Amino acid sequence: MSGPLDMHALRATSDTNESSRAKRLKDATHETHDRLDKSIMAQRPFESQARYGLFLKVQHEFHREIAGLYASPLLDRLLPDLAKRGRFGLIEQDLADLGIAAPSSKHTPTFANSAALDVPTAFGWLYVSEGSNLGAAFLLKAAQQLGLSEAFGARHLAAAPEGRGLHWKTFTAALDAVVLTGPEEERVTVGARTAFARVESLVSQFYAG
Repeated sequence: MSGPLDMHALRATSDTNESSRAKRLKDATHETHDRLDKSIMAQRPFESQARYGLFLKVQHEFHREIAGLYASPLLDRLLPDLAKRGRFGLIEQDLADLGIAAPSSKHTPTFANSAALDVPTAFGWLYVSEGSNLGAAFLLKAAQQLGLSEAFGARHLAAAPEGRGLHWKTFTAALDAVVLTGPEEERVTVGARTAFARVESLVSQFYAG
């Protein structure tokens, strides 16, 4: 949902200033985020490789939705190194490692059309994705109990070379630096809430059985 998407650690935490956009987003999405945390926890995604495989499918479909954001030249100019942060390809490798077929979906990704990209909405979705990666150390430890690692099956949970904390702070600093109007700020919040809700719907979809 990293992305993406853990339980307690999915929550994006930082020491950003109280007035920062990242902090306001954290406060504004608390309820939606908490509901998602609980829905994921209830599915026991690290109980077995089979249940983890379903978690990977959730991740795959969420990151498929936002792959276009990480490939956007406009967003890359606003959020430096954004293109290097995308994890969709790593999730595809994780699925292949475990011999799991990627989900087959006729659903057109939300951000497939870069020409129609709304930057504030994109910021909200990226906040959710990047926040999930911040706390993925918890998920990686759980995955290691299943015999997985940063090199096999849990590639998308690996930390950035500079470390998770600095990776997140670099992102939020760039996110906070973009000047937006009041209505645009609201679209950022709506985007983040929509992203969390999308992950929750995918959890329900793939763990329905």
